[in-house]
Amino acid sequence: MTASLGRTGIYLRLSRDDERAGESVSIENQRAILRKFVAEQGGAVAGEYVDDGWSGTDFERPGVTRLLEDAKAGKLDTVVVKDLSRFGRNYIRVGQYIDYIFPAYGIRFIALNDRVDTADRASAAMDMMPIMNVFNEWHAANTSRKIRAVLETNWRQGRYTNWAYPYGYKAGTDEKRTAVIDEDAARVVRRIYDMRLQGGSLQAIARRLTDEGIPNPATYFTRLDGRKSERRCSPHWSPKTVRDILRDPTYLGTLTQHKTTRFSYKNHRVVSVPEGERVVKEHAHAAIISRAVWDRVQEMNGSALRGRADMAKTVHPLSGLLVCADCGRKMKRRTSKGKNARYACRTYVDLGRRYCTSHSIGERQIEEIVLNDIRSMLGTAGIDKEAVRKDCLRTLEQRGMQNGRSDARELRECRARLARLDGLIASVFEERVLGSLPESVCKSLCERYQAEKDGEEARIAALEARLACPDCGQIAERYAERFVRCAACEELTRELCLQLVERIVVGERAQARTIEIFYRFCAPTAPET
Repeated sequence: MTASLGRTGIYLRLSRDDERAGESVSIENQRAILRKFVAEQGGAVAGEYVDDGWSGTDFERPGVTRLLEDAKAGKLDTVVVKDLSRFGRNYIRVGQYIDYIFPAYGIRFIALNDRVDTADRASAAMDMMPIMNVFNEWHAANTSRKIRAVLETNWRQGRYTNWAYPYGYKAGTDEKRTAVIDEDAARVVRRIYDMRLQGGSLQAIARRLTDEGIPNPATYFTRLDGRKSERRCSPHWSPKTVRDILRDPTYLGTLTQHKTTRFSYKNHRVVSVPEGERVVKEHAHAAIISRAVWDRVQEMNGSALRGRADMAKTVHPLSGLLVCADCGRKMKRRTSKGKNARYACRTYVDLGRRYCTSHSIGERQIEEIVLNDIRSMLGTAGIDKEAVRKDCLRTLEQRGMQNGRSDARELRECRARLARLDGLIASVFEERVLGSLPESVCKSLCERYQAEKDGEEARIAALEARLACPDCGQIAERYAERFVRCAACEELTRELCLQLVERIVVGERAQARTIEIFYRFCAPTAPET
């Protein structure tokens, strides 16, 4: 080595992949080697720049950024690294720093193990440097491909690979890290779905949970972990958080992985993976929400059922359900000081009478029409709650017996196949030990049988969960209460409208205004007006 090092900056980097190599590339090992070298060459360490846990293909590392700032400020004469791969595995960016950036600021660069020293440009190591940089990048690309292959295998086999679990679940102790229900959080998830079924808006649900002091998912996970979060996150619920929970199929027992990916091993920008390319596994874990509740909520999330809140953040019973009979657009709720609220065609409100007429109708009038029609449809006679409960319970038990027989038969078949697969794997090993089966064939057969075995085990777990008898008594009790409440229907509520009404088509004011009420799963009715 030539000349004194002067003010020297030592750069240290360790990626997560490098950790497998052991102590030889650890931060402490690099620090000891570089400090010893600087002292022997008569230099002085003017700065230490560390990137622990960063990929060499990413040059937006905090240590490199600080190193460049100090170089520009004239604080360094020399930069020393253990080897070129420590500085980076992107041959274009490494070349830019060594050939252009560092020389522009009069900085000497040394890669100790590779014997690269820009003070001696005529050395054989400097001639080989471009090839070494290309090889270092090839290593990063090859590692990336191997990691992706391992991840894809794990996804196909139903192994959970994400570091965090959705709100309502926690890590299982099995090999696949199968999600298990966290009952404290799951109760909140079920309540969010119930409030949505009752007509609550995203804003109203978020406000209710915040007012009651229920921690949002980020705060809950922080408290559960017992450590202070490094991020500054609000403890309040937001409409977006509620919306994400209401749209997440994880709560049905569906495991969806590979939702996002990196643009490339050199460009770490995260991009969304199209839905058709994601890895989806049904019945991968226990469900928090039933399919019936999920389907109903997804239907409510449609634009026809959302409705709009007024200034007091209240969603009125018929909001989003009234439709103009002529242009087909929804009707807008309008209020004026000293007058009752009315609904009018949105086309008329926005564009005027040249495009549609008002179709105006008073809020109290249309609510009374709908309420009376619901009463006439359900009947005004007294409802025997106990009879309704028993009828519902009988239906649930019959349905459960029918589904149970099919599931039980499938469960027996899966268990029988699992036993046969264990026997096949054992016979393959016996054939290999006897020398009558080549090693490559043995490996291929074992991998195929094991993959099928993993699939059968997942199906068995899902079937056992389905066969675990739900509390039909509670379901029947809730159904009876809801039926009686709807039959009595002393007032028109948002929940009642969303449960029974699909849309209401309102005709123009004339001698005979037409109003058609489309009930869910029923033909439309035309109440007298």
